[in-house]
Amino acid sequence: MPNPWTGKGNPYTRQEVRDRLQSTLDQQKAIIVAGAGTGISAKFIEKGGADLIIIYNSGRFRMAGHGSTAGLMAYGDANAVAMEIGEFEVLPVVEEIPVICGVHGSDPRRRMWHHLLKVKEMGFSGINNFPTHSIVDGHFRRVLEETGMGFDKEVEMVRIASKMELFSIVYVATPDDARQMADAGADAIIAHVGTTVGGSIGVVEASCSMEDAIESTQKIIEAAREVNPALFFLTHGGPINTPEDVRQVLDQTDAHGFVGASSLERMGVEQSLTELTRRFKALTIKGGE
Repeated sequence: MPNPWTGKGNPYTRQEVRDRLQSTLDQQKAIIVAGAGTGISAKFIEKGGADLIIIYNSGRFRMAGHGSTAGLMAYGDANAVAMEIGEFEVLPVVEEIPVICGVHGSDPRRRMWHHLLKVKEMGFSGINNFPTHSIVDGHFRRVLEETGMGFDKEVEMVRIASKMELFSIVYVATPDDARQMADAGADAIIAHVGTTVGGSIGVVEASCSMEDAIESTQKIIEAAREVNPALFFLTHGGPINTPEDVRQVLDQTDAHGFVGASSLERMGVEQSLTELTRRFKALTIKGGE
């Protein structure tokens, strides 16, 4: 029986989201998930046919002209920002596709079960672990782990979300992270291979080559699949930026699709506004050359 509450700004159940993604795969199509930092982005990402929209706090920085890495810094309350974008910008304008809320699972000020109840009540159809400490490494990562703000908090957040029947699509950077998230009940695994290259505020050089990105993506997929073969697997970041890049990864891994934030939302705005402005500026007045 169809969910009577689905429709504009209303949530889908966990199984309904899974069924939608499976339907995409059954049609031999790649799953495309897009980040949105504004309502206008979400509206036209939906018109373009994306399968899911994720709201990140980094989207606000990205669409304000700053690098997405600002979302990992102490420049605001990540959980509050994601909820605000959802309530006042994205959920009111999205017509039909599920909207996912980015949740900072290691936020020590939140009772996570309580926060997830609010996420569900607002009308989100699932959660994503962003900001994520999975992409932090070195000494700082060890400090976070040792002081109770590590990746394990994100895993526990997904475990709680699973009990609440919230769909979860999660970033991981290593095979071990992938296994932990699969064991916690995640529905979809995103192999995060680094900050997206290109554009005006992207990194200049990828953290890895395309060959390394493909290898890392496949290793993450295989690790998670050992725990739960029914997961959806997606790729994200680093040198994987354009549709042609994604095609290469899909051809050489078992990934089911792609998650694009900067590569969809920011790059689309940068390219289209630049080109449109140039076309306007090419106009001449009467008597001009």
